Amino acid sequence: MTELVYPSGPAPLARACKSVKASEMLPVVDENGMVLAQAPRDHVHGGSRLLHPVVHLHVINRNADIYLQRRSASKTLLPLYWDTAVGGHVAYGEHIAEALYREAGEELGFYDFNPYPLCTYVFESDTERELVNVFAAVGDFTLHPDKDELDDGGWWTIDRIESSLGKGILTPNFEGEYRKIKNSLLALL
Repeated sequence: MTELVYPSGPAPLARACKSVKASEMLPVVDENGMVLAQAPRDHVHGGSRLLHPVVHLHVINRNADIYLQRRSASKTLLPLYWDTAVGGHVAYGEHIAEALYREAGEELGFYDFNPYPLCTYVFESDTERELVNVFAAVGDFTLHPDKDELDDGGWWTIDRIESSLGKGILTPNFEGEYRKIKNSLLALL
């Protein structure tokens, strides 16, 4: 996994940012996790394409079912699409593991797991660039989706995921990531 390396003092504000009065500041990084600057969340999502770190956690049970969350209807991007069990931004000053446990707690009330690192890659869309740190947790977990964070959640079989690919049910990011990590997930069983 790529661990973030913060400068000894506060990182400067990213180029073209007008204010630091944002409620959520994110680190701007290079592909090695070196923190170069900080920027408000709306700036990194507003077409600046500044590379910023995120965490994803795939939860898989001993039957090879994968837990997916259904994104909230209030989400700006891809509302009501099915996605990775846990996903979220790393806040400025946070490290990868801190963000992973914070997001798992916020979204699923999930704290008691041992994350297994799978990969790190750069995801690019028309409006943003993310340094995605992907983890998995394997076990027979009881998860409690937070209805303020997501619309729903449930266990999906590999066959159900495979038959849903390319049909506008799953987020494009999940589909691409699933193709990258499917064999690694199954190897953990």
